Amino acid sequence: MPPVRSKPESRTAGRNRHLAVICAFVFVGMVGAAYASVPLYKAFCQATGFDGTTGRATVAPKMALDKSLLIRFDTNIHGLPWTFTAEQTSQTVKIGETGLAYFKVTNNAKTPITGHAVYNVVPEQAGGYFRKLECFCFSDQTIGPGQTIEFPVVYFVDPKYATDQETRNKLDVTLSYTFYPAVASKQASTAGQKSPSTLGGTPKAGL
Repeated sequence: MPPVRSKPESRTAGRNRHLAVICAFVFVGMVGAAYASVPLYKAFCQATGFDGTTGRATVAPKMALDKSLLIRFDTNIHGLPWTFTAEQTSQTVKIGETGLAYFKVTNNAKTPITGHAVYNVVPEQAGGYFRKLECFCFSDQTIGPGQTIEFPVVYFVDPKYATDQETRNKLDVTLSYTFYPAVASKQASTAGQKSPSTLGGTPKAGL
């Protein structure tokens, strides 16, 4: 009895199924890579100061240099019914010295709203040396209706700033913040509203 041969249609269908499986794996891989690239990009920026991204620090330098920088502060709102201001337009600090700046946010809406602040510095080369010990930008912030909260930012500029050829002659640095609406799922998870004291903020009654 002669061997049974596969019909051309069956071989074609098998190849199509194989190709579909490969495409599905490629698609899943691309989606996963896209999601993974966000935290990886953020970690890269914070580690290198790329694109003017400032870094987070746990300890301040042990010494300050006898060289000062003028730190300017810029505030912006995108898609939120908030008022966001810096309580000082600028500060003069020594390189390596810890600075303390205050920012004020008012929710003008009749409902609680959660926002998140993104930040960068200009010139971009300063991003690798600008460090923050405490900042409202480290987490989402939920503000009640009509509430005003004052947030401190504790920062310093790494002494290596003074020896880098790209930054040592740049004596003005602008720290800029922009508040955006937080992701809806995050807003739902913070419906209980964190106490401002745990976030470093101080409520200002009647403001």
